[in-house]
Amino acid sequence: MEREVMNYDVVIVGGGPAGLAAAIRLKQLAADQGHEVSVCVLEKGSEIGAHILSGAVIEPRALDELLPEWRSHGAPLVTPAADDHFVFLTSRWAIPLPTPPQMENHGNYLGSVGLLARWLAEQAEALGVELYAGFAAAEVLYDEAGAVRGVATGDMGIGKNGEKTDRYTPGVELCARQTLFAEGCRGSLTRVLTDRFGLARDADPQAYGLGIKEIWEVEPAKHHPGRVVHTIGWPMDAKTYGGSFCYHLENNQVAIGFVVGLDYTNPHLSPYEEFQRFKTHPSIRPLLDGGRRIAYGARCLVEGGFQAIPKLTFPGGLLLGDGAGFLNISKIKGTHTAMKSGMVAAEAIFDHFRAQAADAETVKAELTAYPERLKQSWVWEELYRTRNVRPSFQYGLYAAIAYSAIDTYVFRGKAPWTLHLHHHDHETLRRISDVPRIEYPKPDGIITFDRLSSLAFANVNHEENQPAHLRLRDHTVPVKINLALYDAPEQRYCPAGVYEIVNDQPGGAPRLQINAANCVHCKTCDIKDPTQNITWVVPEGGGGPNYSNM
Repeated sequence: MEREVMNYDVVIVGGGPAGLAAAIRLKQLAADQGHEVSVCVLEKGSEIGAHILSGAVIEPRALDELLPEWRSHGAPLVTPAADDHFVFLTSRWAIPLPTPPQMENHGNYLGSVGLLARWLAEQAEALGVELYAGFAAAEVLYDEAGAVRGVATGDMGIGKNGEKTDRYTPGVELCARQTLFAEGCRGSLTRVLTDRFGLARDADPQAYGLGIKEIWEVEPAKHHPGRVVHTIGWPMDAKTYGGSFCYHLENNQVAIGFVVGLDYTNPHLSPYEEFQRFKTHPSIRPLLDGGRRIAYGARCLVEGGFQAIPKLTFPGGLLLGDGAGFLNISKIKGTHTAMKSGMVAAEAIFDHFRAQAADAETVKAELTAYPERLKQSWVWEELYRTRNVRPSFQYGLYAAIAYSAIDTYVFRGKAPWTLHLHHHDHETLRRISDVPRIEYPKPDGIITFDRLSSLAFANVNHEENQPAHLRLRDHTVPVKINLALYDAPEQRYCPAGVYEIVNDQPGGAPRLQINAANCVHCKTCDIKDPTQNITWVVPEGGGGPNYSNM
């Protein structure tokens, strides 16, 4: 069976805010100029928003520019930010700190980025964008000259052992004049393109954090719509980057979560267990007592900032949004910058198409106008001003607090120097023999929970009979290196219980068991594995978590 081929002017990989903003802006320009542009968006989740997880406090700046009437058109942003709190935690105390200016949220909204993406998808479809959810882009296609000519979706109905089952359906080739990659943090195809075209050659190593989030329904007397609370300090030690968020949404719901920088050094550390421990703090537990957990999820986020932005273009395509590193870590926000990157890309592409001759459809130009226009936008200025905040944490929490205060209040983001990170997150683990063991309390099933019981709240589903989408380059490494030197850290950094060291044969050797069906697509293993032996690739389309309002 041969692949079906579908041709478009623009194919967008990823149905998040960046990809949808690009699609909407392209169609707006086409309608304004009377110049038809065909646009297709591919989303690997079962529906738009199914794989999106964010805090989230949303700055509406880009949304105001893209769809100025959004407030009267049913956008799911209904809870304005009301009051900000920034707190330093010790094991017993909560010490209020001044809220940094970049973390003040007046004019912003608390909400679900997943729900926002679903609403943006409705606006895109109304403009004529073709949306295909449940179809995972699994392969980049290249032309004879090596330029990107599109993507192919993965074959369906391949069994665990690689055989074709009676469900077999070949993937589809989606070819385009320009292909936009808006896969979010650590996208599998973005990683391939970065390696092939050397996109990160002149950038700092990208830094990542793992964000773990729950939504709770709390007692009405404890609920304060619009309240925003961020904490630093406990349970992290002073050398480990991390912090929490607690956002009071509508309907007595609270989004609570914890982010751990993946450059941590102790292989005993478990980001999931740190989050569970955080919820037991005397200033946090009373909010949750008497409530009930209604959702759980986890996702990595890009933290490298301005210095880690890669080259954004290559022949035939470009990078958008979180996949390009546009999250502003000092604001803890990236939806507005992701959307703006998509809008700028759309404008550069549309002008390029208008300038091309009618018979130049096969020319896969590199759209250098896109990064040049970004540099003239507020996105570039915003990320530049906060460029030194995250790198300062490599010197420890207290030094970073002091430095960030000077950078913010004295230099106002315009210090005559730029700090750099020089390591990748997978390079930072120390050997198990050189670090203290971390003991975590057992979950109580009321406020704290084990990982496997949490998965039910992520609505994870994968077709069981398919090849594992978590691939090992060398099957001996997990025991020979990871277990021997680091006590198999994949057992602890994964927030979904995917990896287990088992010894299920009498007198046999230990082995790594991969429970791929548990995977919430957070990408932590692809980032943190110390030997980079684990590669995350897309499973069958529609697999993974099904977040309803994360």
